[in-house]
Amino acid sequence: MPSIPPCLDAPSLASALAELDGWEQRDDALHSEFVFADFVAAFAFMSGAALCAERANHHPDWSNSYRTVRVALRTHEADGITSNDVSLAREMNRLAGR
Repeated sequence: MPSIPPCLDAPSLASALAELDGWEQRDDALHSEFVFADFVAAFAFMSGAALCAERANHHPDWSNSYRTVRVALRTHEADGITSNDVSLAREMNRLAGR
């Protein structure tokens, strides 16, 4: 089983958030909302993000309503935000063209 990274300290989290367009910290998780042209574009984003998440063995909490995808990233085993969450947020931004 892979090791679980530690939760980010406040300065590291602030630095990561400064580089993550469209993300914020709320309730010990990274949150973002992605809005696409239509349902198909939103679903395509989710499919790509799901493949990235599966490769990293790090899965988001998310929901989809028509063209909007809401995401919360948190490392449950660490009980907070880790480098795994930041990495997946970066991948999601890349997939969304942010």
